[in-house]
Amino acid sequence: MNATVPAEDTSAVPVWNDPALSLPARVDALIDAMTLQEKTAQLYGVWVGASDQGGEVAPHQHDMEEAVDLDALLPTGLGQLTRPFGTVPVDPALGALSLARTQIRIAATNRFGIPALAHDECLAGFAAWGATAYPVPLSWGATFDPDTVRRMAVAIGRDMRAVGVHQGLAPVLDVVRDARWGRVEETIGEDPYLVGTIGTAYVQGLESAGIIATLKHLVGYSASRAGRNLAPSSLGPRERADVLLPPFEMAIREGGARSVMNAYTDTDGMPSAADEELLTGLLRDTWGFGGTVVADYFAIAFLKTLHGVAADWADAAGTALHAGIDVELPNVKTYGAPLAEAVTDGRIPEPLVDRALRRVLTQKAMLGLLDKDWNPVPAALDGADLDDPAALRGRIDLDGPENRSLARTLAEEAVVVLSNDGTLPLARPRRIALLGPNADEPTAVLGCYSFPQHIGVRNPGTPLGIQLPTLRDTLAAEFPDAEITFTRGTGIDDGDLSGIGQATRAARGADVAVLVLGDRAGLFGQGTSGEGCDAETLALPGAQQHLLDALLDQETPVITVLLAGRPYALGRAVEESAAIVQSFFPGEEGTHAIAGVLSGRTNPSGRLPVSVPRGPGSQPATYLGARLAHASEVSTIDPTPAFAFGHGLSYTRFDWAELTVDTPEAATDGEFTLSFTVRNAGERPGTEVVQLYLHDPVASVVQPAQRLVGYTRVELEPGEARRLRVTVPADLASFTGRDGRRLVEPGALELRLAASSADPRLTAAVTLTGPERPVDHMRRFHASFHQESVARA
Repeated sequence: MNATVPAEDTSAVPVWNDPALSLPARVDALIDAMTLQEKTAQLYGVWVGASDQGGEVAPHQHDMEEAVDLDALLPTGLGQLTRPFGTVPVDPALGALSLARTQIRIAATNRFGIPALAHDECLAGFAAWGATAYPVPLSWGATFDPDTVRRMAVAIGRDMRAVGVHQGLAPVLDVVRDARWGRVEETIGEDPYLVGTIGTAYVQGLESAGIIATLKHLVGYSASRAGRNLAPSSLGPRERADVLLPPFEMAIREGGARSVMNAYTDTDGMPSAADEELLTGLLRDTWGFGGTVVADYFAIAFLKTLHGVAADWADAAGTALHAGIDVELPNVKTYGAPLAEAVTDGRIPEPLVDRALRRVLTQKAMLGLLDKDWNPVPAALDGADLDDPAALRGRIDLDGPENRSLARTLAEEAVVVLSNDGTLPLARPRRIALLGPNADEPTAVLGCYSFPQHIGVRNPGTPLGIQLPTLRDTLAAEFPDAEITFTRGTGIDDGDLSGIGQATRAARGADVAVLVLGDRAGLFGQGTSGEGCDAETLALPGAQQHLLDALLDQETPVITVLLAGRPYALGRAVEESAAIVQSFFPGEEGTHAIAGVLSGRTNPSGRLPVSVPRGPGSQPATYLGARLAHASEVSTIDPTPAFAFGHGLSYTRFDWAELTVDTPEAATDGEFTLSFTVRNAGERPGTEVVQLYLHDPVASVVQPAQRLVGYTRVELEPGEARRLRVTVPADLASFTGRDGRRLVEPGALELRLAASSADPRLTAAVTLTGPERPVDHMRRFHASFHQESVARA
């Protein structure tokens, strides 16, 4: 198979194909040579194999999908190929070969030899059949470990590159504002600093592997009213600037993200896809972003069909293009003929097309797609007989031992022990009653963007492609001498009460009951968690609370385990469970991780990235609330969580002591320094997660009661101590003032060194002095932590 597509003029290399020339020169020459139709063809994708008969994996897909005549489109070129691996199950090597052949066809058909840019989903691993299913992003947040998340992203990016994919649609940087929202599992947490640091680490890893990271969703999607998907957002400019935008700032400036995706939502009547002030004014003119803005699937067409701000497809195209959206995904709808016709008749200026095209072609040139020696066949297929597909099957492994090891590490670090009366770790129980709808369900560890839950469920009979041991399997391996009795008790959301009696009888005959509750991930009503699976309340789905309460009525100690995509109110269990273990869809190695925590093989170090509510109806509530958002005597609703943001228990004990504040005063352009000691006072190794919160008692505008401004993991052997020196820039005290500018104000502050947002251990009173100082997106984002060993006592 001839893998290299020659340029049309074989006597000389065209300017755009010469990698020795500058990118601007190559791109400008190519734009100058293109017709209008060839230009617009680079601004849309095509989704080969997507169904228009329902079973959609994108909002309103059955309404928006139309048959695409690829043969008619290709002579003018093609901007993107949508989800070549995330549409139907395909062996990775055969998929790579098919993609390579498609790319050759695309390049050979258009007169400039330009291939398409291929994108796919990678929210919790590459969403391809047979690829590693890592923990969902909410579990990344629970690790408080950017370094391991970065290593995972490198592995994901390496696998995507190995099969010919160029762009990944991740990470999600939406900050949780209402846990009823179905896409909470896709987020990293409810705090912008945690979301920003973990999300930026993911971007750094993906980009370092050569994959374009796409930040989702700019901005306000997670602040929708009542937690409903695609609902309007009740969002003020200060909340947007101080809570929702910082993760995007950080991921662009420090992560080097090369793509951004708009949000579906509208804020105060302005759809994000039409918001020039956001997508051009802020993103490009202020932040200096130079990559591409891609439309969330069908978002440009939604300007007409859902938002009602465009009269026809051409109007939608012009509105989005003017706002700053460069690429229409997943299929051509508005940026094809409607856009070209509107440019021809003068309704849309051609320079807007050229502006978007320049960004698209620059990115293709950076990826090597315009080079004269471009070769679409992945290195993994070098030396293979490409004419014998059967021999290729299994040649590319997307779930190798290194991947699985990373998945196990992340899953272990993400398990959060919420409560424990001393029952955990289990001391060699003879009889275990294993109960609940998620105890023996292989896919209970997967989120809605994992391949088996996203695509596999729409292809009945297709093997999972990866090993998914259930908790029943891993507990049997973890406790080989125990007699394990299993019964479901009830389903996830079927409301069935008929099995509860059997479950209580099993519990009465056991030394301990392990009850495994939670969610089933799905899309658009097919699950209890996931895109389009929003919740009216945070009560456990179905009859799970009935099952839980019935078991708590027994004398047998109950260990409640949650495999879920969001936090749930647990009622009596908060006080009466022997222990509560929370795991947010921990991926293919997740049940090994949970079993290890139950047995004590692993000392838990996970911390909550979202608060766990005390009652099911106290939403929306996050720890970031201002004083008026917290409990008071003038309201009968108490939003105080059962378990606070940042909370998590260990099997050892940590002492914090000896706080010294080296610089209690600093100028508004200076920094504070303080030191303290953390000691492992227990009998086994463990990891403490030190969290730094800032409290501003008096400010010119209302501030959260406290907010996270730094954290670090401290690994300690029994009896070992570390002296931590912390440097806190004044920039971390900045906020959006009355005039809409970000500023640092002089005045008193508290720096709280804490084990959670509800558990401050040491507090430093400090003062900022000098004049009020404006700051911008180039401000310092981080406190620095330096650890030094201390002699054992």
